[in-house]
Amino acid sequence: MPRTGRAFTVVVTVLTCLGALAILALLAVSGAPGSLALATVLAVLPVGPLVACYVWLDRYEPEPRTLLAAGLLWGSFVATAAAIVIAGVGGLVLGLGDDASLVLEAPIVEEACKGLFLVLLLWWRRAELDGVLDGIVYAGMVGIGFAFTENVLYLLAAYNGTDGTGPGGTEALTTTFVVRCLFSPFAHPLFTAFTGIGVGLAVSSRSSTARWLWPIGGYVVAVTAHAIWNTSTAYGFDSFLLTYLVLMAPAFVGLVGLAVWARSSERRMLASALTDAANRGLVPATDIGWVVDLRGRRQSRAYARARGGREAERAMRDYQQAAVELGFLHYRFLRGTPPPDYAARGQQFLQRIDDLRPSIAFPGQVVPTR
Repeated sequence: MPRTGRAFTVVVTVLTCLGALAILALLAVSGAPGSLALATVLAVLPVGPLVACYVWLDRYEPEPRTLLAAGLLWGSFVATAAAIVIAGVGGLVLGLGDDASLVLEAPIVEEACKGLFLVLLLWWRRAELDGVLDGIVYAGMVGIGFAFTENVLYLLAAYNGTDGTGPGGTEALTTTFVVRCLFSPFAHPLFTAFTGIGVGLAVSSRSSTARWLWPIGGYVVAVTAHAIWNTSTAYGFDSFLLTYLVLMAPAFVGLVGLAVWARSSERRMLASALTDAANRGLVPATDIGWVVDLRGRRQSRAYARARGGREAERAMRDYQQAAVELGFLHYRFLRGTPPPDYAARGQQFLQRIDDLRPSIAFPGQVVPTR
């Protein structure tokens, strides 16, 4: 692993462990084990469907599962713990009331704590970011993790009657669950997605100035959207419902549309890049369809498994992954925005392709014999 990759791993691992200790300590004093277990079960319900949506978006050039998990854990522990500490200290120093803290301080602090993971990726693991869709996916994981832990705390406070809205109990718990886990589980992933979009645009930008401005601009939009949302929740249900219907729901639909468009554009980019790579003699042109088309990928893996078992399927999967990685790397080269380690990474992918190609066959081709 390159030195920058090791630095990223060490920093994220250490901060995640420290954040986890802080959050677990906070949860331990926030409620009885029974209420904590109930809040955790309710808070985890939207996590699976949301993660599945982002994994579906990430199918053309899947990001490393370890990094996606790191984003989820960062949001759950690091961003949440840091936001609680910074907001608490800031509230005391600035003397902000609850509403002012909710509307002004929380969006600035929380989006910074969540967005820091994306900045670390951009700084130390830039090779894993190929564009806007990658930024949205990583931002989504961080936002999902943050929302999960925050929901546990809110559900506990509602049930225990310590949220300042009533005596607590099942009714308060149900109301909080409906509002946070059913109506708006996408809120934090949506806010942080704007920072992710900025980071994705920075990676694909040819201008050094734009590489700085895009993430900052994305963060500003994330804070603004978060502040508008928090303002609506601070002024009653009517304000919340109006903001939800007029602003948040359309913004969410628009972001989904952007993500789906970016996903479909990745197919075109991959096909174009691999076609150019084939013209340069880097990959066989006959393999492109089996790599670019998702259905073709599945068919070729099933074909390999039927004729060579799990080992053949694994070789096919590895070959396709190497070709996909080479395609996106080559696309960045064609755009004039290759990563610093472009040549070394390209050689690694080409070596994997050369090593694996003699042992695989796509449907309709002769299976090689050893």
